[in-house]
Amino acid sequence: MRRVTAAVIIEQGRLFLVRRPPSDRLAGFWELPGGKIEGDETPEACLKRELLEELSMEGVVGDLAATCVHRYSHGEFELLAYAFERTSPYELLIHDQAAWVDHVSIRDYKLAPADVFLVQQLMFNRGWDPAKPVK
Repeated sequence: MRRVTAAVIIEQGRLFLVRRPPSDRLAGFWELPGGKIEGDETPEACLKRELLEELSMEGVVGDLAATCVHRYSHGEFELLAYAFERTSPYELLIHDQAAWVDHVSIRDYKLAPADVFLVQQLMFNRGWDPAKPVK
């Protein structure tokens, strides 16, 4: 099973999502930014590396906010979503779009299947309140 990290970035009550590009296996799906853990890398180090590589974004990794295991046709993945406080702007280097979405409009976005479970945990189990950050 592959381990994957994801960043939960909430600013002013809005969650940061990115959309996978047309060339990607899950093209057009929206997701929390992040990526696969490599070698003996820690999840926190992976998340910082992936955000820098894909979004030129720097920041501070916080607490584990949500987890899930999901099976796609191309394999099974354990997703680890961490609170992330960015300290720099972002630039789309891999994805074709980014959006800041609130807890109501997120229903209008076609989320990657595994991310649906993460967002549900954030909204229901963790009480995603648009007025307070996930920490």
